[in-house]
Amino acid sequence: MGLLTDFYELTMCAAYFDNKKFETATFDLFIRRLPKNRSYFLFIGLEETLGYLQSIKFTEEHLTYLKGQGFKEDFLDYLRHFKFTGEVWAIPEGTIVFPNEPLLRITAPIIEAQLVETFLLNSINFQTMIASKASRVVEAARGKAVIEFGLRREPGIDGGMKVARSSYIAGCKGTSNVLAGLVYNIPVFGTMAHSFIMSYPKEIDAFRAFAKTFPNKSTLLIDTYDNLAGAEKAAIVAKELEAKGVQLDGVRIDSGDLVENSKKVREILDKHNLHSAKIFVSGDLDEYRITELLNAGAPINSFGVGTKMGTSADHPYLDGIYKLCETQSALGDFVPIMKLSKGKITLPGRKQVYRFTNNDGTYQKDVITLANESALGEPLLIKVMEKGKLTYKLPPLDEIKRFAEENLAKLPKKYKVLINAPYYPVEVSQELKKLTDSLKNQITQNEIYHTS
Repeated sequence: MGLLTDFYELTMCAAYFDNKKFETATFDLFIRRLPKNRSYFLFIGLEETLGYLQSIKFTEEHLTYLKGQGFKEDFLDYLRHFKFTGEVWAIPEGTIVFPNEPLLRITAPIIEAQLVETFLLNSINFQTMIASKASRVVEAARGKAVIEFGLRREPGIDGGMKVARSSYIAGCKGTSNVLAGLVYNIPVFGTMAHSFIMSYPKEIDAFRAFAKTFPNKSTLLIDTYDNLAGAEKAAIVAKELEAKGVQLDGVRIDSGDLVENSKKVREILDKHNLHSAKIFVSGDLDEYRITELLNAGAPINSFGVGTKMGTSADHPYLDGIYKLCETQSALGDFVPIMKLSKGKITLPGRKQVYRFTNNDGTYQKDVITLANESALGEPLLIKVMEKGKLTYKLPPLDEIKRFAEENLAKLPKKYKVLINAPYYPVEVSQELKKLTDSLKNQITQNEIYHTS
């Protein structure tokens, strides 16, 4: 995985090496701002990050390629023996987080800390983006099941696997991705495509064929030709199954007016005393469309959500960044560092995030402090690696899912509305403010008046 990085990470590291710059440095990974109509993030990606930090290496093939790119032999020999030896503090996966809060803090020799930047941002940005989007979809469904259905439109095999895992943690009941089902032990779901229906001379023949193969878990796709006619045929097959002591799971609608069609289909199913048969809908769904359907009284039991959730279609990226916040001086002490670029100022020094709750246990506010400060709230960053070794037991996926559910339940409802949600209060401690102001003045003086 060593070469899965931006080229400039390697050029910087080569220059550090060539100039014998090996001091320890600390970097923060955080998300700078919220996308439109969002008020929180659901942090995902820590497990993959820690796996990468434990396993990163450069093969001889990698080194041969880099030699062809002009890197010097002594630096290549350094990479040949490269191993991450640093300390990592992180917020656990499944935690609700907010802009500018350090999600991950790495303290390591500066070459090591610099080199891992790209992978960390790639992994955490994408998975946190998907989980945050999926949590909104699940919230909009009001307790009705959401199945992740987007594999064919998601960004590649790796993206499809990460979407399945992230959306499951965020509250989805399962996925259509069979490989994700195997790898992560996520429940898998699927019905049939229109091609299956169309391959038979009659729609009811297709229904009977599928029910013959899967009598205990048949959901019949009824909109290939006509929703209502399809529902009537599904009812016939359901009665045939009942005669064999089996119940039809339900029907799926993938097109048309989902409100009116679901209401009429529900009437047909109920007319035939198929009250337990569920209505499953799919087709360009997201949190906004699901809200419209349920507000209109659509009697839908579950949702298959694909493209718009699996690509976070309304905002397909996060502004996650990784910035230097301190370096080690020649005397061995740590010196806080900050960036002053317009609109991109960063907070200096090692930091901690404390969360405060209301009397009912819901989240009230967060405070970003210096790491050596103490506060009455709950500290969110915990040590997960020391000297390149795990100090943290990675929880199983279902435990992360439960933890995310608990986090989301503690976030007040006003921050979960789909449009114009208020900003959750994230404060900066007085000590951190003092350090920031002092360092800003110091840097400004040095950079403006001392140019030689």
